[in-house]
Parts: sequence; structure tokens; C-alpha cells
Amino acid sequence: MDSFYDNMINDGDHGYGWGRISAKASSRFQHVLDKITPYYAYRWVGFLVVVIMYGVRVTYLKGFYIVTYGLGIYLLNRLIGFLSPQFDPEFDNSPSLPTKSDQEFKPFIRRLPEFKFWYSCTKAFCISFLMTFFPIFDVPVFWPILLMYWTVLFFLTMKRQIRHMIKHKYLPFSYGKRKYKGGKAAPAAPGAPPPAGKGNE
Repeated sequence: MDSFYDNMINDGDHGYGWGRISAKASSRFQHVLDKITPYYAYRWVGFLVVVIMYGVRVTYLKGFYIVTYGLGIYLLNRLIGFLSPQFDPEFDNSPSLPTKSDQEFKPFIRRLPEFKFWYSCTKAFCISFLMTFFPIFDVPVFWPILLMYWTVLFFLTMKRQIRHMIKHKYLPFSYGKRKYKGGKAAPAAPGAPPPAGKGNE
């Protein structure tokens, strides 16, 4: 009986130890992510390297088309979130972007922020790359059909997104606070004194 309780205590200690190690590793990983957040160019160059590595491996193996197709669908979903506003203008109670000069400036806020977009896409490529080492995921399929279906889906999705942008008059980018110029002052009447602060030339 005592040995049973001793084993339970030991198992609890091991579980607590693994929990501490997992929490510490997660904290360090998050610290690294926080460090690289400001380096947009380096992050996207690294993403490009991962994409090239995956493309070269899939081309060399001439397989894993189902994995690539699933990856493409996921990336398309992430792209739509990146291009969409946080609040859908279709709803009346959602804040909208300014369309007139007398409205307060509101920067474009994405549904999926740039860093999360980069992180999710990079992680998806890394997971797909690891899946290419397991033959179980190499399902035989006629890849031109998948490519054609994904291309049609991409154009239809982007067409709907562009129509949404045109309808609600917004762009998925912010260029800083816009400065609007006021109208020209009406010409002074003949013989009237010059405006205050300006002397006669």
C-alpha cells in the first residue's frame, strides 16, 4: 500500500517537473519571438528560405501533393484574415474607416496582425516540411486537378475580397495620418484692409 502511494507521489513529481520544463521552454520561445518582432525584413527573408526549402524537397520527391494542397488552403485562409479589417463594416455597430476629410483618422486594423500572419505561415511550412519525412502522408493523387481547384478557389476568394474593399472604400494598408488641405479663402473686397498679421507689400 505504501509503495502504491510512493509511486503516485513520484509520478506527480515527474509530472510537475515536466510541467516546469515545458513552461520554461515556452517562456524562452516567446521571449525569442518578442525579440524578432521588429525585424520585418529578416523575418520575411527567413520565411522565403523556408518556402524554397519546402518547394525543393517536394519537387525532388515528386509527391506529397495532398500536403501541399492543404498548406495552400491554409495559407489562403491566413491571407484573407491579413487583408480583412478587424471589424467587418457590414455591421452597423462596428467602427469604420474614415471616408471624409472631417472624420477622425483611424488606421487600418487587421483581423490577423502582420506578426501572427508571418508566424502562422512559417509554422505551417515547417510542419508541412516535417510531414514529407513520413510516407503515410504521400497519398497518390492527380496533382493538376488539385492545382486547378486551388487556383479557381484563390481567384474567387480574392474577387470577393476586392469587391468588399471597393464597397466599403478601404485599403488593407495604412500610410500614416493624412493631412487634408482646407479650401481657399474668399478674395477680399476692393479697398478692404489686409488680414491681421500681414502688412502691405
